[in-house]
Amino acid sequence: LYFSAQEGILIFYHIKDLQYEIKICADISQPISSLIFSPDYTSLLLVTDQGTVYRYKPARSGEAVKLLDTSSSCFLAADFLTPGNNYCVSVTISGEVQVWSLEDGTFLSKLNLGTEVHVT
Repeated sequence: LYFSAQEGILIFYHIKDLQYEIKICADISQPISSLIFSPDYTSLLLVTDQGTVYRYKPARSGEAVKLLDTSSSCFLAADFLTPGNNYCVSVTISGEVQVWSLEDGTFLSKLNLGTEVHVT
């Protein structure tokens, strides 16, 4: 079970029978608004409400790597672009959908929906 604390800490609870172990996986120092697993569960996107997206690979137990920072564009949400785990898509309040490479955070493409977007 992965969850995040308000302080921007990614925590893992390993639960087996009546025993559990707590592990702090990453500290990104920004409140995490959502956690999204890749379709094959090898990567976890950590999305902040400030517009920063980090990638954490549970099997490697390393630090979360900052992929992109869209803080200047009223960022709302991000998710993996399937099939595969190589790209993510983000959306801004103004309705701009953006595609990013998850390898290095390179901006690849955008589409303007022409309408304001809200998350419910």
